[in-house]
Amino acid sequence: MTESERIGAAVPLILAWHRANRRPLPWRDHPTPYAVWVSEIMLQQTRIEAALPYYLRFMERLPTVEALAEVSEEELLKLWEGLGYYSRARNLQKCARLLVEKYGGALPRFAEELRALPGIGDYTAGAIASIAQGQPEPAVDGNVLRVVLRLTGSHDDALNAKTRQRVTALLREVYPAGEDAGMLTEGLMELGETVCLPRESANCLTCPLSALCLARERGEQVELPVRSPPKPRRVEERTVLLLSCGRKYAIRRRDGTGLLAGMWEYPNVDGFLSESEIFSRLQEKGLEPLSIQPWGEARHLFTHVEWRMRAFRVEAAEEGGPYLWQSAEELRESRAIPSAFRPWTKKILQ
Repeated sequence: MTESERIGAAVPLILAWHRANRRPLPWRDHPTPYAVWVSEIMLQQTRIEAALPYYLRFMERLPTVEALAEVSEEELLKLWEGLGYYSRARNLQKCARLLVEKYGGALPRFAEELRALPGIGDYTAGAIASIAQGQPEPAVDGNVLRVVLRLTGSHDDALNAKTRQRVTALLREVYPAGEDAGMLTEGLMELGETVCLPRESANCLTCPLSALCLARERGEQVELPVRSPPKPRRVEERTVLLLSCGRKYAIRRRDGTGLLAGMWEYPNVDGFLSESEIFSRLQEKGLEPLSIQPWGEARHLFTHVEWRMRAFRVEAAEEGGPYLWQSAEELRESRAIPSAFRPWTKKILQ
């Protein structure tokens, strides 16, 4: 049996399994192009359980492409606060404004047109085209890759772009159109997320593809898919300053480029500073520290960087310096503080 024949034989099994086990999710119950688009962008790097409350809140406030195009960036990022990867939200709005300007607020029907829009890559284009538009277009993410590579017993590197392209081409050969297109896309994703799990977690006994799966036949479920070792993250040490004056706290806006571009954050500097170094630096910015005390340590993992942070609570004699001073209530209601600083945001908002 060729790879294409094996995948083709799996299609009706996946469709039947998904129809019997399909989880009720709001973007599935009403799979409009806009709903599928927003959900898929949110689900990048985020599990369904974590993304669901964000999705519901987002769609209640911004139910249409036009509403997304018109909302202020500050409110948009506040709605996104906690999901991370804030460039996703900015790209959503950039794309929404283009859709309003050039497409009358509607998402295009075909994957080729969708891929030409900002922030929409091959996977998201495939998801929108198949789930919301009934087009025979695959959407290949990490979960789908794992299912197909195990099914075909492939030892190709799952992190290699050529592997993803090859799997997409194989799926495209057997993809149905209409309602089944969306069902197959959802079913492949669901199978990878709930049954064909990574490494030892694979639940082969309940998998609808167990009789077809070459990895299971060969006892290679744990080894597959093959993944080249990731490059180690660059470690950065940072000192975070929780500056307060009375009931207000200092925040600042990051530069418009690079990590966390344009986000509000607590003042922080490269390296681990001593209390005397913190005192001197704040005086240089025109602030008079009344007290400085350690306020905990934390680390945060970005895609390519790891922040190791030490925080200090600093009471200032008066507001000043190159900062915006806001109350805890103002921070809670109107400012999106990146999740890297969540341990201290929780303390402030208690």
